[in-house]
Amino acid sequence: MEFHLDSDIFDIISSKDKDVEIRLNDEKRRRLHVGDTLVFLKRPDDKESIKATITNLVYFNSFLEVADYYEMKRIYLDNTSSEDYINLMKRFYSDEEVEKYGVVAIEFKLI
Repeated sequence: MEFHLDSDIFDIISSKDKDVEIRLNDEKRRRLHVGDTLVFLKRPDDKESIKATITNLVYFNSFLEVADYYEMKRIYLDNTSSEDYINLMKRFYSDEEVEKYGVVAIEFKLI
């Protein structure tokens, strides 16, 4: 499965600082399984890519639960507050979507 990432997120995955990708647990993400290959593509042109293998899938009801569960450096940037992280995720996903689908933490290892 492919994931399109902004350059800052792509770079922290590339440097192996981030090893968990958080997404809405919608129909697309419900097809993921441990052992599947992920391809991270760097926006805007998607010419750079990184491959990874899913090592674990962890499910949550909210981004607050995610922020409480993981060290911030594993899911975003080390010096980010939980509040800032949650506000960032609200730019991508509405409260209604999160309530409907929940959230999945995709733990991975670079190939």
